[in-house]
Amino acid sequence: MPPQDTSAPGAPRGGHGRDLPPARQALSDSVYESVKAMVMDHEITPGARVGIEALARTLGVSPTPIREALARLESDGLVVKRPLSGYRTTELLTRQGLEELFEMRQLLEPRAAALAAVNASEAQLDGIERIAEEMHSHPGTTAGPYAAYRGFAALDQRLHDAITQASGRPLLADAVQRLHSHLHIFRLSSLLGADDPTLAEHQRVVHAILRRNPDRAAEAMAEHLAHSLQRQLSRDEES
Repeated sequence: MPPQDTSAPGAPRGGHGRDLPPARQALSDSVYESVKAMVMDHEITPGARVGIEALARTLGVSPTPIREALARLESDGLVVKRPLSGYRTTELLTRQGLEELFEMRQLLEPRAAALAAVNASEAQLDGIERIAEEMHSHPGTTAGPYAAYRGFAALDQRLHDAITQASGRPLLADAVQRLHSHLHIFRLSSLLGADDPTLAEHQRVVHAILRRNPDRAAEAMAEHLAHSLQRQLSRDEES
């Protein structure tokens, strides 16, 4: 199922739009979310060229906020800019690509969880616990278009990023964020049904971190990632 801090979904990152006036920033954020939803829902198909002028006409805006949105989506890993041909949406992950993504996550995130159990400040522990509680109060399904489940997707990403940020290892946290794993996975299919075990798996990770148990935190994160990969591969086989 948007590099990420604990800010709201769609908040500008990487310097794009940070110094805009409030009204201009609101327009920039709105256009970014609209184009992002079109990419996530495959209204702009994977691998397709993204026409700036056409998008501007569709959304009723000038080309400038479209270009700003595309720059942000490039940092999200959802579009690429190629010389002389402009922007294109990235292709969907193949099975091999999905397995390689989770291989990288297995190398990084269990270690981050273990370090978070040791190094997290009380404020960071409170933040991790708060995000986990928000996920439990969120509607239990993400079926449907991206607009219907982006809140859960953002919480899912925020939880994993908050754990890596609490590790006290900025390079490790940056490496996890640069994978853009949640966007790529949620783009493959809508995730989570009411009986999905993801929330329970998250809770085991969070409990281990809150109890300052690094070995159990690493083990719980590794189990969660392994199960997540198997669930996604099973969905792909059924589709």
